[in-house]
Amino acid sequence: MSRPRPIYLNLLQIRLPVPGLVSILHRVSGAVLFLFIPFLLVLLELTLESPGSFLRFKSVLSHWAVKLLVTGLVWAYLHHLLAGIRHLALDLDYGTELAAARASSKAVLVTGIVLTVIFAVAIW
Repeated sequence: MSRPRPIYLNLLQIRLPVPGLVSILHRVSGAVLFLFIPFLLVLLELTLESPGSFLRFKSVLSHWAVKLLVTGLVWAYLHHLLAGIRHLALDLDYGTELAAARASSKAVLVTGIVLTVIFAVAIW
């Protein structure tokens, strides 16, 4: 006799494996980067117009909220890049065994966080 199916899905009780978490964060980071393209283009434009606009860019970037936003975008970029490389390796049939897939997922998470912290220390 089978157990009755749950009436509702409790998302707080689901234990997502690390490769699944990396995959979801890869999609989320890609969406975040896509949505912030206008912001990034405005920042780039501020750096290229003139020396005065570059000074304005530096003053905008000196605000703590902008630094926090840029740090988050750097994490999104680094995570998306590293997870994309991992997915390409998986498509080429490298690291598809369970232990290797878990290890590469953890490496993506740790490397992205470490590089983001290095960047954050540099701008703060």
